[in-house]
Amino acid sequence: MSRRQDEALVKSWGYSHVFTWTDGPNEYYPPHRHATDTTHLIMRGSLTIRYPESSDPEKKTAHGVGERVDVARNVLHEVWMGDEGCTYIIGE
Repeated sequence: MSRRQDEALVKSWGYSHVFTWTDGPNEYYPPHRHATDTTHLIMRGSLTIRYPESSDPEKKTAHGVGERVDVARNVLHEVWMGDEGCTYIIGE
């Protein structure tokens, strides 16, 4: 699919603001929250996410190409990009 088709797919999931984002290798986002539900459809590379306030706060999960990662609004999370960086489509 093209980027436009991929963004349309994410929009069809009910997200009104959809865009493609790229992070460089090993980028890190410290613990943070979003005011809305978000989704991330990974198109290239990988990311690892951790939820510090979950029942298993040390657990990290890795996600790669084709995977969808949903984060509910106001959920504390932190993210590490893989060695190749990561390109993903964000819906919010």
